[in-house]
Amino acid sequence: MGTIKLQNIRTFSFHGCLEEEGKIGSDYRVDLEIKTDLRKSALSDDIKDTVDYVLLNQIVVEEMDIRSKLLEHVANRIIVRIFKEIPSVSRIILSVSKLNPPIGGDVEAVTIEMEEYRT
Repeated sequence: MGTIKLQNIRTFSFHGCLEEEGKIGSDYRVDLEIKTDLRKSALSDDIKDTVDYVLLNQIVVEEMDIRSKLLEHVANRIIVRIFKEIPSVSRIILSVSKLNPPIGGDVEAVTIEMEEYRT
């Protein structure tokens, strides 16, 4: 098995339970780690034998563009879509962080992390 990581994917999105969050938006950070077999691509040097990280980034960005109240909900959509579109992925660890969340304190970020295995 091998690991592919996309770290610090930055988006401006409109997630949150407050109505204002859907209007003004906020900065987000997404970190994605997938497990897959990298042996074939290591020998072939051919992108068709691996998981294209451009596609992974595209999935994250597209799903982050769809408003959700909860970070857990958008993270689940990202996970489900990766498993659906990329059969060779066997495990996903995904964290979604809202930067400078409006929670009445000096908090840099709120982060949720989910880990799922292909069933």
